[in-house]
Amino acid sequence: MEAVAFQVDRGAGLVLDGEIAGDGPPIVLAHGLSATRRNVVQGSRALIRRGYRLIAYDARGHGSSSPGPRYEYSDLVEDLEAVLEHLELERTALVGSSMGAATTMAFALEHPERVPALVQITPAYTGYARTGDVDGDSWERMASELESGGVDAFVDVAQPRGLPEKWREIAREATRQRMERHDHPDAVARALRELPRSIAWKGLEPLEHLDIPVLIVGSRDDADTLHPLGVAEEYARRLPHGQLVVEDKGSSPLAWQGARLSNAIGAFLERVGYAPS
Repeated sequence: MEAVAFQVDRGAGLVLDGEIAGDGPPIVLAHGLSATRRNVVQGSRALIRRGYRLIAYDARGHGSSSPGPRYEYSDLVEDLEAVLEHLELERTALVGSSMGAATTMAFALEHPERVPALVQITPAYTGYARTGDVDGDSWERMASELESGGVDAFVDVAQPRGLPEKWREIAREATRQRMERHDHPDAVARALRELPRSIAWKGLEPLEHLDIPVLIVGSRDDADTLHPLGVAEEYARRLPHGQLVVEDKGSSPLAWQGARLSNAIGAFLERVGYAPS
């Protein structure tokens, strides 16, 4: 089944581009910072084959969506709300990766009755205006290189230090392909500067009161200081109905493996009763 495109007009020239594929219970995908809608389940159609309807959109300033006036988590949550309103979705499972994980979690904390199940892929947000173990200078450097040198310069500076040789070229190519999908790289650079300083919600204590099932997908990739396993483990510890899954030691991160990730998500959704009829 071919994907059906949609657009959400947020006003003031901001239009969000998205697509829908499949039938059945809806799953809304929210991607990470400097990624696009194709980078949540990495293009896998496994969830569609399991009978779900996948809904993905490019965040403001990313992919083919237009730039926004600012890039804060409150704006991203409002964009998500606008997508749900446009598609007339009162309740839906949410799957977010990194920036998208914080966005969907913030939405779920505000509207738990609208989220029957939540998936957090490599969460990085710790409840404060800082993401993972990357400091402000690193974000500024990535933004500056993207503005001055384009995709090639960004790829050089964005690669994690200490990445094993066997993954290095794969990671570089994946980053290059991701960045080449952006129509407005200057907007991505601005998001790189603004978003990490934004607050999605304050502290991790609110997670202890979120009474919905949550799957947390962690990563053992020590070279990825942006998404430390400790954050995923802390989410699992605090969430009353949190379930943590992580790849085996020595394996590539589960978040990179679209089919395996999708099937893990599908199995989780079916276990908690959010299943195709």
